[in-house]
Amino acid sequence: MTFYKFFKVICRFWFGKILKTKILGTENIPAQGAFILAANHVSNWDPPFLGTFIDREVCYMGKEELFKNPVMAWICRALHVFPVKRGAADKSAIKTAVKILKDGKCFGIFPEGTRSKTGKLGKAESGVSLIAAMTKSIVIPAAIVNTEKIFSSEIKFPRLAVVYGSPIKFSGSTKDKDALNAFAQEIMNEIAKLKAEAD
Repeated sequence: MTFYKFFKVICRFWFGKILKTKILGTENIPAQGAFILAANHVSNWDPPFLGTFIDREVCYMGKEELFKNPVMAWICRALHVFPVKRGAADKSAIKTAVKILKDGKCFGIFPEGTRSKTGKLGKAESGVSLIAAMTKSIVIPAAIVNTEKIFSSEIKFPRLAVVYGSPIKFSGSTKDKDALNAFAQEIMNEIAKLKAEAD
């Protein structure tokens, strides 16, 4: 058993059995082939949470600071996380994401680019659209609910939910900034609808 699969077993017990997560839409996850899994971001729990209840392995970008510690770097790589420089367009990270998708794998991304401090959806950056355009990959929008409340002062064990939506696809040009921004917003609109289903 790989470290990734071992970690997923632990996560399924924690999120599924202890926190009793509500799971909807897993039938929308492709059994094979490339796709982008795009979700809202409210907590550090989100990356493992998003991939726990699907059979596909998910690859993520992670801030480069995580890779400065050798042990953490090993854990990140074992969980299919690769480094990205924050605050600027990281061409190397984009290239890695493109390769992942061209290899027929799943790439997970949080279009807002950072965690929401309020739990409300923020504005999406166009990076997700660019990667979708460059690879012609479908995007599966997903909504994450209440992970920011885990171990909070308000409630220690909140009822969580994750909803996986129907696939959408970008049909514009990689050079059309307006189309890229519009598609990024379309993804966030779909996430908002999915979030409303779970609430």
